[in-house]
Amino acid sequence: MQEIHEILKLIDGFIGGAQWFAYFLLLTGIFFTLYLKFPQIRYFKHAVKVVKGKFDKSSDVGDTSHFQALATALSGTVGTGNIAGVALAVYLGGPAALFWMLATAAVGMTTKFVEVTLSHKYREKSKDGTIAGGPMYYMKNARFQWFGLNLNLKWMAVIFAVATIFSSFGTGSLPQINSISNSVLATFGLTRWITGLILAILLALVIIGGIKRIARVTARLVPTMAAIYFIGALSVIFFNYEHIVPSVVSIFSDIFTGTAATGGFLGSALVFAFNKGVGRGLFSNEAGQGSAPIAHAAAKAHEPVSEGMVAILEPFIDTIIICSLTGLVLLSSGVWNQKHYNEFQKADMLILNRVYDESKDEDLHQLYEYLNNDGPLDGFSGLLEVDQGKIVNGLSILHARSIAEEVVVTKKNEPFTGDIQVKNGSLIDPGGVYKLHGRSLVHSAPLTTIAFTKSFLGDYGKYIVSIGLLLFAFSTAISWSYYGDRAMTFLFGARSVIYYRIVYVFGFFIASFVDTTIIWTFSGITIALMTLPNLVGILLLRKDMKSTVKKYWNDFREEYPNEKIPS
Repeated sequence: MQEIHEILKLIDGFIGGAQWFAYFLLLTGIFFTLYLKFPQIRYFKHAVKVVKGKFDKSSDVGDTSHFQALATALSGTVGTGNIAGVALAVYLGGPAALFWMLATAAVGMTTKFVEVTLSHKYREKSKDGTIAGGPMYYMKNARFQWFGLNLNLKWMAVIFAVATIFSSFGTGSLPQINSISNSVLATFGLTRWITGLILAILLALVIIGGIKRIARVTARLVPTMAAIYFIGALSVIFFNYEHIVPSVVSIFSDIFTGTAATGGFLGSALVFAFNKGVGRGLFSNEAGQGSAPIAHAAAKAHEPVSEGMVAILEPFIDTIIICSLTGLVLLSSGVWNQKHYNEFQKADMLILNRVYDESKDEDLHQLYEYLNNDGPLDGFSGLLEVDQGKIVNGLSILHARSIAEEVVVTKKNEPFTGDIQVKNGSLIDPGGVYKLHGRSLVHSAPLTTIAFTKSFLGDYGKYIVSIGLLLFAFSTAISWSYYGDRAMTFLFGARSVIYYRIVYVFGFFIASFVDTTIIWTFSGITIALMTLPNLVGILLLRKDMKSTVKKYWNDFREEYPNEKIPS
């Protein structure tokens, strides 16, 4: 697993985890925000009216209503990114990472408006009578001028569709069930593979019904899960009311400096916090990734811009509201920089060749450079001597970006005595028989679970996270199965979908008991592979977008002369 993770980290370092990807994503959103004159602000009120159905017509073509399309798209975005993803961002980059998540959402509202409008404009009707759309269809059908040449993006449509299939696993299947199974294990003690098996069966039953059944299920799940999560989050925030103002200040005070070491947190550089905040922001709201347009393409509408209006609301609800709540829960409760007792994940662990003292500036600086700038840090090689679960060698263990304390080694749930081979800081443990426990930082869903216990509800708060995460993540897995089967239909025809669904459900089950760190790294890679062609596509069609919006308002002005037009 450690070797697989190192390979994935190397790949991610060139794309999803690279600085240029975060800049490209944000700059694209900023460009369209200026190019279309801040539509996320000017059109917000109008978007609310559209989603309420005020301008619907009985002759509108599509498979779902505006609200169902919004609920399906939201169910695909409101998931582990809001619970586990925010916790991962804060764990990696400190409070400053939360700011960059929100900044990504603010400009992402415009990005999503653009990609959904174009995808809806160039959608098609499949042979089975259902509506098919998404970036691969605007890439296939739209044309643009390039130095006098009339071109299209058919070749890019194939790349995007392939990337969508991979991302349906990296975004929609694997991280969702992994977070659910970890949360259920921490809360109820249920073995992860059992959780995975039960939910894999339920997933199969839902996705067999196609988009109409998916839309009906998600339209019920989204409001329910939002209400449960809101109640739990607010109970934590108000219980820790004296920390609300300091928490908000911490989000903005370290934006341009990074977060200094505090508690068990070893510090985060500005660039690192920026990259992780933008990356987790994208995972949360998927603005620019091109996924939501696939759901919105099925919405009933007589023209495309109105559905683009609906999409403006997604990043606002998903990231600016829900992720902000999670961020305040983590910060106000104070758990984000505290060490908690947990089972160590081997992909997140490095056995060092000596003892490191966090109170010594020299050691702290070396650890900071390793975590943020890939500085040198020697891993231990040799025999790890263990007596009654206690490590005899004089060395430290780096786990979850913190120096672990009170470490215990077990084998078959009993304290281990003997020697374990270690190479370059990693255990040589092919059968996975050795378990290490101790106190360290934690991240993802387990961190949010701990935070939710710091309220009036006490330990009962963890049930809210488990239930909320179950509904959030399961609905995301449902929606992404639809995105994947649309990509399969585009590439190989409708008959290929059944094979995709079988693999999707099987992968969903397997990911329930795989190391979390590996899952998130793979996720970052697939997100980037899907996002890049979509961003290039919408930039090339910027003039098409502008003229489409202009036509929408001209037609709207004639049809609804008494309605106020956004200035």
